[in-house]
Amino acid sequence: MAHLLGAEALHLEYPTTVVFDSVSLGVNEGDRIGIVGRNGDGKSSLLAMLAGRAQPDSGRVTVRGGVRIGVLDQADVLDDDDTVGHAVVGDLADHEWAGDARVRDVIAGLLTDLAWDAPLGTLSGGQRRRVALARLLVGDWDVLFLDEPTNHLDVEGITWLAEHLKRRWPAGAGGLLVVTHDRWFLDEVCTVTWEVHDRIVESFEGGYAAYILQRVERDRQAASIEARRQNLARKELAWLRRGAPARTAKPKFRIDAANALIADVPEIRDPVALQSLAVSRLGKDVVDLLDVSVAYDDREVLRGVEWRIAPGERTGILGVNGAGKSTLLGLIDGTVHPTAGRVKRGKTVRVATLTQRLDELEDHLDDPVRVVVAGLRTSYTFGAGSKAQELTPGQLLERLGFSSAQLSTPVRDLSGGQKRRLQLLMILLDQPNVLILDEPTNDLDTDMLAAMEDLLDSWPGTLLVVSHDRYFLERVTDQQYAIFDGHLRHLPGGVEEYLRLRRSQPDTAARATAGAPAASSALSGADLRAAQKEIAALERRIGKLEKDIGSARMALAEHDQADYAGLAAEMQRIAVMETERDDLETRWYELGEALG
Repeated sequence: MAHLLGAEALHLEYPTTVVFDSVSLGVNEGDRIGIVGRNGDGKSSLLAMLAGRAQPDSGRVTVRGGVRIGVLDQADVLDDDDTVGHAVVGDLADHEWAGDARVRDVIAGLLTDLAWDAPLGTLSGGQRRRVALARLLVGDWDVLFLDEPTNHLDVEGITWLAEHLKRRWPAGAGGLLVVTHDRWFLDEVCTVTWEVHDRIVESFEGGYAAYILQRVERDRQAASIEARRQNLARKELAWLRRGAPARTAKPKFRIDAANALIADVPEIRDPVALQSLAVSRLGKDVVDLLDVSVAYDDREVLRGVEWRIAPGERTGILGVNGAGKSTLLGLIDGTVHPTAGRVKRGKTVRVATLTQRLDELEDHLDDPVRVVVAGLRTSYTFGAGSKAQELTPGQLLERLGFSSAQLSTPVRDLSGGQKRRLQLLMILLDQPNVLILDEPTNDLDTDMLAAMEDLLDSWPGTLLVVSHDRYFLERVTDQQYAIFDGHLRHLPGGVEEYLRLRRSQPDTAARATAGAPAASSALSGADLRAAQKEIAALERRIGKLEKDIGSARMALAEHDQADYAGLAAEMQRIAVMETERDDLETRWYELGEALG
């Protein structure tokens, strides 16, 4: 593989800490690198040095001649007086950029809800971020550096970005380095993971899931080495007291040991115990939305919503921006009142919401963390039954990544991620029995997300989550709902079903922008209706085939391995189903193109 850029003996330090000490690494053609690590350990600094945006204190970065580097960093450098269209395509004439498939794809993927001639000064921070990302992606780059590109993108936007990056360069060409806490995105896009920790950068093969397996192996090796060192010390002491030690064979570590570490790990949640405890805390009635509608200024946001929320229910809620997710949450916590229908609330219900605004910390900004903690409940019980744990606020802080030294830090001086974790702690110690999380993953690194998920696994109440972080949403909830055209719809197929339904929606009106005409369907009238009907039928058949293929593969694993004829016949049957599925998907894509 051809070399794109490299770093040699990078050293970077700030007045109070050394960030990197003699780090050497390289990026080759075809590399798709995800960068993970704790907040503050130097991920963005590493990206900036490799991209030439920052200089190391010593060491050097070399770039192959002619390599074009594109960078998305976290700073907003857009001109308020510029327009969306000019910021993205510059002075290109309409026919020039409209004739470029990449430009059309980027605009359709990121900017369908923005007016082409809208001044950037009128946009929200999230909208400006998408414009900056679009401006970068329409360019022709050999290497892309992306610092938190999924911030301000919804599930659809993140899925689109992953697909765009996977097909942006031919196999074995181009280079990508991305810092993100979105673990689904890392798994979907990246083939290598760099972990930044303890002044070094450690490389792992594969995306997030493969990285976690290898990290477990690494930690197991470290523990094994430390245990061996301690054993040798004990044997040395025994020799000194009793004579020569016995000869022993050194155990050889295998990759299977990493899998063995999780062989006896129980299910992440005990649904029966948590459900029982939730019923005892809540009773059978939580919140019922009975034929509820909500309208603002004659615009109906929700209509005819029927949802009976159960004790211990763990539900994720999906929907595009403006679909009504916040309104739905407001109905549940009582801050929004229906314009039709009624909301029935159980007598023992105590709702708490982890918002994006950090409201709970406003009165404590000048207080050290230890003072805030001292004013909270002295203990808290997590889990149910034999797995119940009594934890102090200090122990909870430790589980959420706070060190003892940070207890003296005033709240206003905490990082965004630390404030987020302290906010969650304050809410949990208030002992609500219905917890609403509204985009809870902002400002958290992957380790802290795992710590939050671990905490929520033993939380015995009703949990409702709105998040663009697909990994987190699927990890902490047991089912998902979506809001489509004001209606609440259950998603038995989860996020994948939501994305399929969104793709099949007639979105041409949303695509229209001034100066960027809507993609029009090549079909009309009866042909259009027939194509839409066929697409719906194809999606049902493809879904059934996927289920049948999965079941057949599971059965294959349990088949008598000595029955060669039976195995061959079953594998042939699976191959036939896969061929049919592939043909149907091809037809689905053809119809999608015809519909625009």
